[in-house]
Amino acid sequence: MPKKGMLIVLSGPSGAGKGTLCNLLLRKRPELTLSVSVTTRPPRPGEVHGVNYFFTDRENFEKMIKKGEFLEWARVYHNYYGTPRRFVEEQLKAGKDVILEIDIQGARQVKENCPDAVFIFILPPDIEELKNRIKKRGSETEESFNLRIKSAEEELKAISYYDYAVVNDDLEAAVEKLESIIIAERCKVYRNMDLIQLKRREGINI
Repeated sequence: MPKKGMLIVLSGPSGAGKGTLCNLLLRKRPELTLSVSVTTRPPRPGEVHGVNYFFTDRENFEKMIKKGEFLEWARVYHNYYGTPRRFVEEQLKAGKDVILEIDIQGARQVKENCPDAVFIFILPPDIEELKNRIKKRGSETEESFNLRIKSAEEELKAISYYDYAVVNDDLEAAVEKLESIIIAERCKVYRNMDLIQLKRREGINI
C-alpha cells in the first residue's frame, strides 16, 4: 500500500500572492496535486472552469453543503468557497501530496478535520504592497476594495495558528522556501513509519 499523502495548506490575506506562488510551485514540483475549489464568485479574466475553480451558483453550493461534500467551506466577501472532500481524500489515500490554496476561514476548518496537515501562511511585504496588488486586478469596486483591506488586516492576526510563514516579497525566494518546507515535512519521522518498519524487518534496530 502506498504511504499516505501529505496535505499542504497555503493561505493568507487576499492579495498576498497565494495563487501566483502556488502556480510556480506546481511547475517546479509537478508531483504535487492541486485541489480545485468550488466557488460562487464570477470568473476573473483568464480563469477557466475546472482549472482555476469550479464555478457554480449559490443554490447548488448550498445543496453540496447539506450533503457534506466539502472538506471545508466558507463565505468570503459575499461569495462561497469550498474544497471537494472526495477528491482530496482519494488523492491522499493514493499517496499523493495535495495542495490547498484557500482562505483563512477554510484553513481553520481543515485544521480541525486534518490536524496533521502542513499549514503555511503567505504574507505580503507590507500593507501598501497588498493594496497595490489588489488594485492591479482591476476587478474591485471601491466598496469591495475597502472591505478586502479591512479583512486583510484582521486576517494577518491568524498567523499564530500556522506552522510556517513565508513573506512573498521575492517570487523565486518564496517558492524556494515553500519547496524547503515540503521537503522537510516529508522527512519527519512520523510520516515515514513505513520505511522504519521495513528497516526493522531487515534487522536494523531503529
